[in-house]
Amino acid sequence: MFGGQGIYRDEVMFALEAGGELYLKTDAETRPVFEAMNSRPFTYQTKDGRSTAMSYWLMPESAIEDDVEARRLGTLALEAAHRARAAKARKAGGRGGRSRPAKA
Repeated sequence: MFGGQGIYRDEVMFALEAGGELYLKTDAETRPVFEAMNSRPFTYQTKDGRSTAMSYWLMPESAIEDDVEARRLGTLALEAAHRARAAKARKAGGRGGRSRPAKA
């Protein structure tokens, strides 16, 4: 994936490692936290030369050495990933990739 690796928990991707940097999943609810910490989104160049930003934002420098802050931001990222998965499932009319139990 874009020369990086996805990081998963609970079957959802909540972080991305690319170019030796760690990016965390954001959404409308959590993006302001990352903006306030002077973070930036993960971007990549498309084949036609355009730059595309994703909903993954760089782990702020202040959290690199602070376990408590890193855990807080990781939790926010995981929550954003679960919200995105639930929204996608609602849009598709499904259950987020979970199968229903077979009827006897």
